Amino acid sequence: MISLVTGGAGFIGSHLCEELLKKGDKVVAIDNLSTGSLENIKDLNGNKSFEFVNGSILDENLMDKFTERCDRIFHLAAAVGVKLIVESPLESMRTNIKGSEIVLQMACRYRKQVLVTSTSEIYGKNKEGLLKEDDDRILGSPLKSRWSYSTSKAVDELLAYYYYKDKGIPTVIVRLFNTVGPRQTGNYGMVIPTFVGQAIRNEPITIYGTGKQKRCFLHVKDAVGALMKLVDVPEARGDVFNIGSDQEISIEDLAKKIVALTGSKSEITYIPYNEAYEEGFEDMERRIPDISKISGLIGFKVNYDLDSIIESVIEYQKGSA
Repeated sequence: MISLVTGGAGFIGSHLCEELLKKGDKVVAIDNLSTGSLENIKDLNGNKSFEFVNGSILDENLMDKFTERCDRIFHLAAAVGVKLIVESPLESMRTNIKGSEIVLQMACRYRKQVLVTSTSEIYGKNKEGLLKEDDDRILGSPLKSRWSYSTSKAVDELLAYYYYKDKGIPTVIVRLFNTVGPRQTGNYGMVIPTFVGQAIRNEPITIYGTGKQKRCFLHVKDAVGALMKLVDVPEARGDVFNIGSDQEISIEDLAKKIVALTGSKSEITYIPYNEAYEEGFEDMERRIPDISKISGLIGFKVNYDLDSIIESVIEYQKGSA
């Protein structure tokens, strides 16, 4: 099996490439290194079953060439992270929408299976308890850049769904909830690597907003395992699945836990959203996935608790220092 991984040098993509190679796949990773890194895949370059292509999913000729060669596509390439989206909304939307359109067009041309990664941002400001895949999306004004990412990924989902429904392309959509682990950086607003880095350096830990907002965190290995199982299940085609942990914690308590696990002397500070991002920035109070659907189909379960996730990030950052 030849697997094409877009965004293959990224945080999640590099872990997926590793596991696919362990399974016996040949892997082609395409990445323009805008947020990915050659460092993430340095241990794969000696593997004869792995090929890295420095290129963009916006390059139709490139995507045509490698889609024809592959058996299936894991489409992870995207503009990600709240900070990046707020700072570059137009480029982010173009990457997400146009890029996904090209990937799906080529998959349709050569009749290839595609797994499309979406996001928990889809649900917007919906603050109900467990978020189910068919729950309503509640968004703010389209003129707030905060919601451009959610909107662009919703378009990605629609494209994937209608390529399945109208063209018969076997697509699977997954919504990732706060995936964390080694190789993730805090450069684009990811909270755990940011807090861990600050704690290791004994710098003030900066919480945006009140810190009362709650999130759930999943280890990247649990996420990647789910992606690999879903793509092999015919019943998953034409459908969408949450992938995440249902154990929530407030950002304030997360910061305290990281201080304790690192033995840090850091103090916790609070920065208003307007200063951290932009005037009128909106966030969600809660975001917790209902994972009963994916659990019922592939037996998905969470193997890494939050302490284990944080400790893996601490170990990685100390090793990279």
